[in-house]
Amino acid sequence: MISKFDRFQKRRLISSYFSVVLSIFLMLFLLGVLGLFVINSKNLTNDFKETVPLTVYFKDEAQDSTHTAFREELRNAPWVKDYNFVSKEQAGQALQKDIGENFMEFLGMNPLLNSYDIHLRANYVENDSIMKIQSHLRENPMLADAYYDKQLVTMVNDNVEKVSMWVLIISGIMALIAVLLINSSMRLSIHSNRFIIKTMQMVGATKSFIRRPFIWKSIRLGIIGAVLAVIALIGLLYYLDTNYPALGVLRDELMTGAVLVGVLVAGVIITWISTFIATQRFLNLRTDDLY
Repeated sequence: MISKFDRFQKRRLISSYFSVVLSIFLMLFLLGVLGLFVINSKNLTNDFKETVPLTVYFKDEAQDSTHTAFREELRNAPWVKDYNFVSKEQAGQALQKDIGENFMEFLGMNPLLNSYDIHLRANYVENDSIMKIQSHLRENPMLADAYYDKQLVTMVNDNVEKVSMWVLIISGIMALIAVLLINSSMRLSIHSNRFIIKTMQMVGATKSFIRRPFIWKSIRLGIIGAVLAVIALIGLLYYLDTNYPALGVLRDELMTGAVLVGVLVAGVIITWISTFIATQRFLNLRTDDLY
């Protein structure tokens, strides 16, 4: 029959394993969330940058053939994400609605021009790139002007740099905290076996032989915690994609998959390194220092 002490030791061991797996799960889940935030923040930033329009105005004497050739140029241009043609009539109706008065009746004419709102790809939404595109477009003699909000582009890029810097700093801090907490959990788990480690060492077992079962056990615990973290991350992604599809959290499937694989790899590597260091520490202690 199993004694009370054996049952107590078994419950203690299970509790120790549970706390280690829980710590690994929570830390890796937080790291995974941070990783997903990093890759999706870049997508969201690019989406925002691609809403800044470059507006091109055509002269009234521009013929249909001119517009057809211009549309063809836009379709083939690598810097164009999409474009929208706004006729002078549409522009007049929109302005009339905004100001609440029929200005065309007052002026006796529509002074507005046919235009294109061009949305550039995120890589080109920088003042230097847009100015080059602007200069290229102005070579068309039928263009009246090409305009973009230079101040808005400058502000967007400056803020993106600041946000990216802080995201990297926070990511580094969170990664360090995760490693330290998982390392602490593994050390506590090994600490309860310090006398077994020293006894094995005293009877002649080599350090690698003593470390091996502890490392394999910690790797298994790390895999369990990592798999739970991946399942939780997949559930979170599914929830966000179902309820907030505009976020496009599954748009970059390759990077999302890389984050999930990274969580699994991190669970193995961190627990392996932590266990190696912890067992090495107790192997190097004198017997008197174990108490």
